[in-house]
Amino acid sequence: MGEMLLERKTVSIPRACELVGVSRRTIYNWLAGGKVQYVRTAGGSVRIFEDTLWRDPEAAPEGEGDRGTTWTQQRLSRGA
Repeated sequence: MGEMLLERKTVSIPRACELVGVSRRTIYNWLAGGKVQYVRTAGGSVRIFEDTLWRDPEAAPEGEGDRGTTWTQQRLSRGA
């Protein structure tokens, strides 16, 4: 059996802020704390894996207009 490579969508820091409704500082704190996964481009920019912005994959948005439940909202609702 061959290995299957998955393409994961990445977003910029400003786009991540829009998607989950938090500040840039919060995103940077999540990066530093390992709460979201990211890669650096050849030019040095940070790109965040969009699927790590949500704790539960089922809560990730279906489309551009639907933000779904954010990781922060889920964390607060679970009392974590």
